[in-house]
Amino acid sequence: MHSQQVTAESSPNDMVERDLTVDGVPGVRRSPASGADPTPPTFDVIIVGCGPTGAMLAAELRLHDVRVLVLERETEPASFARIVGLHIRSLELMAMRGLLERVLRHGRQRPAGGFFAAIPKPVPKGLDSAHAYLLGIPQPVVVHLLEEHAVEMGAQVRHGCAVAGFEQDDEGVTVELADGERLRSRYLVGCDGGRSTVRKLLGVGFPGEPARTETLMGEMEVGAPQEEIAAKVAGVREPHHRFWLRPIGEGLYSVVVPAAGVSDRAEPPTLEDFKQRLRAVAGTDFGVRSPRWLSRFGDATRVAERYRVGRVLLAGDAAHIHPPIGGQGLNLGVQDAFNLGWKLAAQIRGWAPETLLDTYQAERRPVAEDVLDNTRAQMELLSAEPGAQAVRRLITELMDFDEVNRHLIEKITAIGIRYDFGEGPDLLGRRLRDIDVEQGRLYGLLHRGRGLLLDRTGRLTAGGWSDRVDHLADPTAVLDAPCVLLRPDGHVAWVGEDQQDLDGHLFRWFGEPADRSRLNSGRPART
Repeated sequence: MHSQQVTAESSPNDMVERDLTVDGVPGVRRSPASGADPTPPTFDVIIVGCGPTGAMLAAELRLHDVRVLVLERETEPASFARIVGLHIRSLELMAMRGLLERVLRHGRQRPAGGFFAAIPKPVPKGLDSAHAYLLGIPQPVVVHLLEEHAVEMGAQVRHGCAVAGFEQDDEGVTVELADGERLRSRYLVGCDGGRSTVRKLLGVGFPGEPARTETLMGEMEVGAPQEEIAAKVAGVREPHHRFWLRPIGEGLYSVVVPAAGVSDRAEPPTLEDFKQRLRAVAGTDFGVRSPRWLSRFGDATRVAERYRVGRVLLAGDAAHIHPPIGGQGLNLGVQDAFNLGWKLAAQIRGWAPETLLDTYQAERRPVAEDVLDNTRAQMELLSAEPGAQAVRRLITELMDFDEVNRHLIEKITAIGIRYDFGEGPDLLGRRLRDIDVEQGRLYGLLHRGRGLLLDRTGRLTAGGWSDRVDHLADPTAVLDAPCVLLRPDGHVAWVGEDQQDLDGHLFRWFGEPADRSRLNSGRPART
């Protein structure tokens, strides 16, 4: 047995190393076998970090009876209730798992427009989604609801557990906690944020740009009258687009103001910091008082060089960081988890095609790179420099064209993503909207996290893959294609009506059939 051990005091470069291949991934560095732990894995997957990404991933894995343990460093939930936005694609994912109604009860629906660089443009008409709105919701509520869902599904969650090191070998990963306890799993996933311990211990590079600007953000009471605030904000917003005071209810305002420079993000700002910057930018501090929470964010943009090294993977902010402009961060992480969950479960259950787990990085890293690029562009458009303001005015004019406005909104809300599945119809590689089907709504058929063959011809069958792919023969489905094969994440893996062609794509995404005798075995029953 070969092993690799990394701790907070060492890195892979400190060891006597050999090159091996684990699960088809070349270039994993290994130390001699003397430190290997022969204990069989107690868990299939250990997830480090119980934020939205980690909790969603845990629930996705539990859909396939994967033994999951989630380790969270913090003992208590966040003390502040920062409002975040769930974009269209994340709302669709919640609907696919039967979580949407639970989430909607705790949020406020808002129009799905005006996100790009805070340029106030209306929502494009006819957005291709049954959930074409933004849901404003406190981040701690999202975390609580997703963790609650994961626990209901059977995941174990332990708070107050910090990871000090881990060791991976051909059989699994041994994780050492800060108190010395050692845990064993088949895979480890770092969902532990932008300062990810897992990523650092793994020695994965995190290239990009450090923060050049910084912005203060918080929620607090304001003493000035509403009319005075509105007039002052209107006068200052040009050209200071990183400045606003907006009422959010219960007598509170969301306050955003440019910082004087870049500081240590680990140190939260004070109320006095806000007062000083408000006076410098607006000439008044508006009588701000009684903050609910205060924070700062920079415009650093980084993406991990690799999302996987052997049996250790990265997701969410552990794999990418970027400015929060456009509200994409939480959504990007949840969507990472949705992409990874069924693939990692397939690997553990033993039916994954050889390269399936590799498609996680192949699909999600380009999405992260695109988010980094669009946030870079948005931050430039928020600059007070004359050149940036000229470009902003030009983009504002271009967004009067529906095609431009639609393209930018679909980019930020992630409904414009098309994975590269090769040549084929435009629908191939895209997510399918929540269409009407004979049994109600399409997403209601995806709650179990399985693939779905949606067959308008009634002539096809899932055959030997029926243990992992459901089949709906429905000639009434509102679909501009004869048949589609959906992956568990709702993306279209195949479009057509030929059984042999379908079988090839079932094999590509769902591995060897469990029962070859059922291949092309006649007309399927209606479900």
